[in-house]
Amino acid sequence: MKYPIDKFQSLRTPFYYYDTELLDETLQAVKAQLQPNWHMHYAVKANTNPKVLRHIVEAGFGADCVSGGEIQACLDAGFPANKIVFAGVGKSDWEIELGLMAGIFCFNVESVPELEVINELAQQHGKIAPVALRINPNVGAHTHDNISTGRAEDKFGIAWESAYDVIEHCKQLSHIECIGLHFHIGSQILEMDDFATLALRINELQEMLETYGIHLQNINVGGGLGIDYEDPDGHPIADFKSYFETFRRYLQMRKGQQLHFELGRAIVAQCGTLVSRVLYVKEATLKKFTIIDAGMTDLIRPALYDAYHRIENITSSEQSQNTYDVVGPICESSDVFVRNYTMPTTRRGDLLAIRSTGAYGEIMASQYNCRTLPASYTSQELCCQE
Repeated sequence: MKYPIDKFQSLRTPFYYYDTELLDETLQAVKAQLQPNWHMHYAVKANTNPKVLRHIVEAGFGADCVSGGEIQACLDAGFPANKIVFAGVGKSDWEIELGLMAGIFCFNVESVPELEVINELAQQHGKIAPVALRINPNVGAHTHDNISTGRAEDKFGIAWESAYDVIEHCKQLSHIECIGLHFHIGSQILEMDDFATLALRINELQEMLETYGIHLQNINVGGGLGIDYEDPDGHPIADFKSYFETFRRYLQMRKGQQLHFELGRAIVAQCGTLVSRVLYVKEATLKKFTIIDAGMTDLIRPALYDAYHRIENITSSEQSQNTYDVVGPICESSDVFVRNYTMPTTRRGDLLAIRSTGAYGEIMASQYNCRTLPASYTSQELCCQE
C-alpha cells in the first residue's frame, strides 16, 4: 500500500488511515458476486467510522447491528431502516424499542425470553415485529475460540433441536411475525468447508421444517469470511468468489426465498492501517524493544486474541535488519504487538504502519490510562489537502 508519508509526518500519532479507493474496490468486488434475491448487510461492529460507513451506504448495502448504538449510527449514516437487521443475545428494552420505532427489517432473535419481550414491547407500541430466529447449527469453525459462535456450547442462538418448537411458539405471539432463519458460525474463517457444512445443515433444517408445512421467506447465513493478515498487499481483497460460490453450490434455496449475508471484516479490514511513531528503541539484556506511541488502547486484537498484524517501517531507508519486540506504552505486560519481529533497523521518530486494522481496530479502542482515542483520516481527505 502506498502512503502519503509527507502528510503523515505532520500528523499527531497514532491515527487510523483508511484507503477509501481500496474500500470502494472491495465493495464493488462484493457486488459483482451478488445474485438477484441476495442481500448484503455490512456487519457494522467491525468499524463504525462515519467516513467508512458513508462509502458502504453509497454502495447500497444494508447493515447488521448488535446494539442500539449501532442502529442509531447506521440511521445517522443514511442506511435505510428497512435494510437493518438487529442481532445480539442481550437486547435491552430501549434498543428493541428503537428498532421497532425505526421500522428495521428484522430482529435476529436468540432466545424464547427475548422473543416474548419483543412481543410485549411491540404490543405496547402497536407494532408487528418481524423476526428471524438465530439457530445454533452446532458447526465448529476453524478459527480462534473467542470468535467461534456456532457450537452447541457457545452462548449464541437457539438450540438446533428447538427450532420447530420456537417457530410454533411465534404463532402464539400476536405481535411477532417470523420471517426467516439466521445463522452465524464465527469470524476470520478461511476454510470454505466450514461454510459448506453450514449450508448443508441449513438444508437439513429446512427439509425438516417443511415436513411440518413450515416455509420461511428469508435465510440469513451471517458472515465470517476472513482475510490475509500475513500478506495484505498480495491479497488486498478477500476471496469473495470462493465464499459466495460455496453457498451457490451447497445451499438449496426455495423458490422466492431471499438470502442474506453479514460480512464485516472482509469488507473493511484491509483498507485500514494504524500509523504510529517510534518513541524509543530499548536494548535489553536478551532482546531489543521498539516502543511506539500506539498501544493496546488503540489496537487490542494482539493482546486479546494473540492476533498477528504485519508491521512495516514506512520511513526507514536502512538496508540492515534487526529483530525487535514491538510494544506500546500501556502499563500492562500484554501491551505487545509482536515479538521477535524482523524489520529494517528502526530509530526514534520512524513511522510504523500496522496493517489490516480496518476491522476491530478503531472501534475497539479505549481510553485506559486516560489516553485519547486515535484520530482517523482517509486517503480521499489527505489527497485533497493543500
